[in-house]
Amino acid sequence: MTVSLPRNAALGGCIAVVAALALSACGAAPDNASTTTKDGKSAATATSAADFGGMDALVKAAKKEGALHIIAVPRDWANYGAIIDGFQKKYGIKIQDESPDGSSQDEINAVTTRKGQDRAPDVLDLGSSFALSAAQQGLLAPYKVASYAGIPAAQKDPQARWYNDYGGYVSIGCDAKRVKQCPTSFKDLLKPEYKGQVALNGNPTKSGSAFGGVYAAALANGGSFDDIQPGLDFFAKLKKNGNYTPVESTPATVEKGETPISIDWDYLNAGYADEFRSKGLDWKVVIPSDGQYAQYYSQAVTKDAPHPAAARLWQEYLYSTEGQNLWLKGYARPALMPAMEKAGTLDKAAAAKLPKVTGTPSFPTEAQQSKAKTAIAQGWGKAVSG
Repeated sequence: MTVSLPRNAALGGCIAVVAALALSACGAAPDNASTTTKDGKSAATATSAADFGGMDALVKAAKKEGALHIIAVPRDWANYGAIIDGFQKKYGIKIQDESPDGSSQDEINAVTTRKGQDRAPDVLDLGSSFALSAAQQGLLAPYKVASYAGIPAAQKDPQARWYNDYGGYVSIGCDAKRVKQCPTSFKDLLKPEYKGQVALNGNPTKSGSAFGGVYAAALANGGSFDDIQPGLDFFAKLKKNGNYTPVESTPATVEKGETPISIDWDYLNAGYADEFRSKGLDWKVVIPSDGQYAQYYSQAVTKDAPHPAAARLWQEYLYSTEGQNLWLKGYARPALMPAMEKAGTLDKAAAAKLPKVTGTPSFPTEAQQSKAKTAIAQGWGKAVSG
């Protein structure tokens, strides 16, 4: 499994970070000739495959475009490597995967700064709060995949500009060979024996996983979906007592012993456990008993996608039984999981390997997420500075 920084580093300048992908020159305008059918239907405005003339027409147009530009998608994140390979093999469309170590905010920045250029992202995979921001900025195109009705109402935009794709719970990963007794709660993380050992996967002002970590800490310390401040206060306390380390956790930092305790999504920590086992590292994963927070990432087509047919075909693949089960094999809970369980199409063996939790998760509303995002933007630097 390829090790990459999980969606938290900044993007570089004009495509230098992805020169090997042979993307077109900076500033070039996209050629949309292949996105319109003979009867005048445009992939750029199609709101469903049926709206474009059916799946066969969409596949034909996408193959003619021949490329798909994705961004901030690590191959070792929720089994994305297998998903990327599966799509390329099935349709013969080359995926250009730019800056897999980018953050959700980096994705939005790339859309806004590259409008009208062929190197702009075709699709986005964003932390849910960032998907809301992108929709509010008018950056997303409405598109309903064939399985749209099966996505729970609370997990999709009524205008179909974004919808959840996969998700999981905030968890605590721990190197059991370096840490004598692994923590099982946020309260445990304050213990003096964890000095300099507790890390987040990124910066919560940019990273969806780190944002979730602060939200979970808030729930564990008397906060709520309406009040994330206790989460900021928790990390301020963790910083003050020396337990919090500003080193952003990645598989590489774990292997080096720099981040022996990592707050991250359960599907990432569970996936790392598989990788680390072959290297002699005992990585334990637990969902904290005092702060169970579940959240999904969201998928979207960009409004000015240079490859609009391929972008829409990618969505159809992700929300097909094949695509959803591939995420499940990466320990992530796909958005269509309830519908697939009912239909009998869920990979039961993969589902049985998911980290165990009790109860039914609840999710913050759009307004609550926006409020929390504002609070983090204003308070995170102060909480962990010094």
